[in-house]
Amino acid sequence: MVITFYGEAYTKIQQGDQVVAFNPISKDYDPKAPKFGSDVALISCNLPAYNGKENVTFGSKEPFTVDGPGEYEIGGMFVRGFATPGPAGKTNTIFTVLLDGVRICHLGALSVPEITPEVIEEIGVVDVLFVPVGGDPVLDAKGASKVSSLLEPKIIIPVGYDDKASLSKYLKEEGIEKENATDKLTIKKKDLEGKEAEVVIIKST
Repeated sequence: MVITFYGEAYTKIQQGDQVVAFNPISKDYDPKAPKFGSDVALISCNLPAYNGKENVTFGSKEPFTVDGPGEYEIGGMFVRGFATPGPAGKTNTIFTVLLDGVRICHLGALSVPEITPEVIEEIGVVDVLFVPVGGDPVLDAKGASKVSSLLEPKIIIPVGYDDKASLSKYLKEEGIEKENATDKLTIKKKDLEGKEAEVVIIKST
């Protein structure tokens, strides 16, 4: 699978012909936000930075949209959503997706550094975790590090930051001195063997 990051919490995952979009940025928030066709759009929070379905509706593709908690099976892909606190008193949905044997968890706009034991148990094993690190109104560096340790992912991808300072603070919390960024992340299930909380920075495109 190929993972691309577009800023805020906007993430694209492509496995073969299947395309999943997490939290596409709306035109109202950023008129220049990237556009592409997606099969599935997962909306964590009803805020302009997270709810831009129009930017992942392109050509013949109009995505199946999930914008809240529940369980879904879409084209052989399993999606679960868990309600958690989000910004401005809104509900945030943590999404997990099982795709080609890889379990992906996107924390969306999580605003508190706590997840209940029940939700942690329901989420289960996490291969790839997307965690917001930018602070106000989402998790700050310390909160992001705390939640990352609770979920024990194999790979951690920071999102939800507007500046290098926020990212640097998170990397410091994780004990990482040097930032190594990639344009995209290509990964297979076998690549995850032996990994423990490895932080991967994907450049925003």
